[in-house]
Amino acid sequence: MSSDIAYAVAALICYGLSDAIYKRAAGAGLAAQHFLMGQAWIFCPATIVYAAMTGTLRLSSAAFWGGIAGLFLVVGFYNYARSLQAGSVSIIAPVFRLNFIVTAVLAIGWLHETLTAQKIGGFLLAIGAGWLLLGGSLHRDGVDADAGRRSLRQVLVATLAAGAANFCYKLGLIGGATPETLLAVQSVVFSGLLTAMTYRMTGAIRLPRGVVRHSGPAALVLIAAFLFLLHGLKHGDASVVVPIAQMGFVVAAVLGVVVFGEGWTARKIAGLCTATAALLLLAMG
Repeated sequence: MSSDIAYAVAALICYGLSDAIYKRAAGAGLAAQHFLMGQAWIFCPATIVYAAMTGTLRLSSAAFWGGIAGLFLVVGFYNYARSLQAGSVSIIAPVFRLNFIVTAVLAIGWLHETLTAQKIGGFLLAIGAGWLLLGGSLHRDGVDADAGRRSLRQVLVATLAAGAANFCYKLGLIGGATPETLLAVQSVVFSGLLTAMTYRMTGAIRLPRGVVRHSGPAALVLIAAFLFLLHGLKHGDASVVVPIAQMGFVVAAVLGVVVFGEGWTARKIAGLCTATAALLLLAMG
């Protein structure tokens, strides 16, 4: 397995774990802005310290793309967290993870990465795997249909923004920025904007009791996910690395069976087989 594919698979696992944490936070009734602000307050200093300690914090003009990615991620993660409050995770998570389509289209159209039959097949199988593994009703039980449709609109905005952020990473890496520098700059922008947005919405900057219990693990898992993704992008094509990394819904499905006792079904088995085929094709692409 090449290094870029190995990094992408590691990111896949971490993103899948983050989906479970986000859903748990939404189920606990945490406001999206408070959860994300708590995550940002841990994520930002941790990434800066890590980059400084490893000697990889090297500011340059290319690091600007990390800031743009941070702006897109504020839009993306806020809308994603909001969408989970009313929407079913069985629909919301797969739709959000399809942000790889946005990144792949930009990478192929702008950076002229090759579009191969293997990539096309992998994209289609990844979409099919998401539907098989996590397909379900649009909205959660007890939530009206209008709220369910609103959550779908929110996750579509989140998907577009996250796909654009992933493409910004590639542009920054091409410009010579280190993965750790891009992540540090992104975290400063993300943290600053989330804090300002929370103050504007609530008139205060304080975290409700219990937020860190959810946002802390989310921050740590996402630091690992982003670092794996960025190192994968440094060595490989965005139209291969990002689609693999964003198939975290596979992890969510497996966790549902192994940890939460949801049970195996023919549909889940077919979904896992389809996901495996998608990963193989994308690795060949």
